[in-house]
Amino acid sequence: MTKDCAKMGEQPIFTTKAHVFHIDPKTKRSWVPASSQAVNVSFFFDSTRNLYRIISVEGSKAVINSTITPNMTFTKTSQKFGQWSDIRANTVYGLGFASEPELNKLFDLSFKRDFKQK
Repeated sequence: MTKDCAKMGEQPIFTTKAHVFHIDPKTKRSWVPASSQAVNVSFFFDSTRNLYRIISVEGSKAVINSTITPNMTFTKTSQKFGQWSDIRANTVYGLGFASEPELNKLFDLSFKRDFKQK
């Protein structure tokens, strides 16, 4: 994945480990695990298009491929969990972390520039 991203002008900014979830498309209320364990979640910046992407892969399956737009809102729903809605991917993503400092570090370094926060 990194080689493909580099070819597209994307540079990694930050990588962390988190459990990835998608909102259940049927109920829109419960979370469905998208990864079987904590996986690498990487944030890339594409200088040619001036945009950020969040990518996470488990095995050969992309569990997150989300382009961050200025109108997205990241919501911390607990000390270790945050979520955002990606209209382009037609899903709500959730990230669960081992600790609150991991969640805070991730969003201080990666999301503050482009995400609105709640």
